[in-house]
Amino acid sequence: MRIESPETVRRILCVFPRYTSSFGTFEYAYPLTDGVQAFMPPQGLLLIAAYLPANWPVRFIDENIRAATTEDFEWAEAVFVSGMHIQRQQMNDICRRAHAFNLPVAIGGPSVSACPDYYPSFDYLHVGELGDATDQLIARLARDPSRPEQQMVLRTADRLDMTKFPLPAYELAELKKYFLGSIQYSSGCPYQCEFCDIPGLYGRNPRLKSPQQIIAELDKLLECGIRGSVYFVDDNFIGNRKAALDLLPHLVEWQKKTGYVLRFSCEATLNIAKRPEILAGMREAFFSTIFCGIETPDPVALKAMHKDHNMMVPIMEAIRTLNSFGMEVVSGIILGLDTDKPETGQHLLEFIDESQIPLLTINLLQALPKTPLWDRLQRENRLIEDEGRESNVDFHLPYEDVVKTWRACMGSAYQPGKLLERFEYQIRETYPNQVKRPPSRQQASLQNIKLGLTMLRNIFWKVGVLGDYKIEFWKYALRRLARGEIEYLISSILVSHHLIMFARAASGGKHNASNYSMRLREASVPAE
Repeated sequence: MRIESPETVRRILCVFPRYTSSFGTFEYAYPLTDGVQAFMPPQGLLLIAAYLPANWPVRFIDENIRAATTEDFEWAEAVFVSGMHIQRQQMNDICRRAHAFNLPVAIGGPSVSACPDYYPSFDYLHVGELGDATDQLIARLARDPSRPEQQMVLRTADRLDMTKFPLPAYELAELKKYFLGSIQYSSGCPYQCEFCDIPGLYGRNPRLKSPQQIIAELDKLLECGIRGSVYFVDDNFIGNRKAALDLLPHLVEWQKKTGYVLRFSCEATLNIAKRPEILAGMREAFFSTIFCGIETPDPVALKAMHKDHNMMVPIMEAIRTLNSFGMEVVSGIILGLDTDKPETGQHLLEFIDESQIPLLTINLLQALPKTPLWDRLQRENRLIEDEGRESNVDFHLPYEDVVKTWRACMGSAYQPGKLLERFEYQIRETYPNQVKRPPSRQQASLQNIKLGLTMLRNIFWKVGVLGDYKIEFWKYALRRLARGEIEYLISSILVSHHLIMFARAASGGKHNASNYSMRLREASVPAE
């Protein structure tokens, strides 16, 4: 649904900020593709764009693809911005540029909802999810598009039911320029992990879209040009297990109807391994990757952070179970926990070797507002406000030792030979368990063949000829070519190359040690 149209018409410019480089931006992979420039289309701004009155003209700009221009600001009557903590510097910069044209600027999304004080220059702070605060903002702009005399904070008290969400305005985004598609099914998570702000921001009782909404969104994503994979950006795909079971048959039917043109990925707690009926449905729906916040293989640490559900099944057994259903595991890992010891880094590397997980997002602990961790560290006087540090936590171990351990783990885990060996394991042990897709005209289309050849050409030239890990690459690539595993070769090298290059830069101190760090750096994914 859209909000009812007021009599007045306003031109709204929605600007998504550039990312600071991180594990999850995958920007080192973009030169190997056929024109990808950004990671995922942002759900929040595209949802707001679709909710605005139907007679209000809207422009959407992702500054990971191109920067908002003078012409864009001159066209607009108001600017909307949204983003995460890692984009704080860039969001404030968008506000500064918009104010140069005397435009009112509203900010929403997870960062401002958690930390309104980070954004003193914005005219409107939209705190919370889509709902009555959104309606108030639209009504105010309809009455008067000029900047208010002082900052106004609009807080959502009555959230719009997710079954009433409009289809995100994917037509405004250049979907072919994104690494992945994105879709949201639910919001909220029933667990209360100490370091996580999701329950504080979105609640513990997951709210849901209907399966029919999800199918309509998938249809629209395809229509607007998405290719390859779609990531379910839910806080926890199995936050409501019954709802997940209800959704999966619809996804399976859609995949069969469309010829399995898309792979699916999601985030879920590791205890999903206890639910083979869900995993079987996910396999049939072609979920090929699942992100699990393993955080640490240390059971003492898991108990301390209130993540006991990770131990409902032994971790290695859970990973193997997910692999047996054809799903490659991606893991979140945290260093700098109170329970860490000098040997924790070595134990992590041993876990990586044993688990054979290719991609692990290794972060230093960062205390986020609206989390039990923040509250505890505040009581213990262990929060440090220093934007030059890699973390705002006063660790039990010496700070320099923790950072050194992180850099050493990054450097070791993503050595080209070791990483490609882990992908070799996945090709041998995990991928054969995926659903066997029937041949389709789309897979054999001229466009698809051209896409594959373009990426192969880029990979062979930029990694196999110009790269500096050529020996490891060609050993791996020739095995794939000999076995006809072209798709595996392309997908694994896109990910591997980013991880190798990012880890090298991170080990040298060029990247933040946490995706949530307040350490300010210039955005290193520049818009062209």
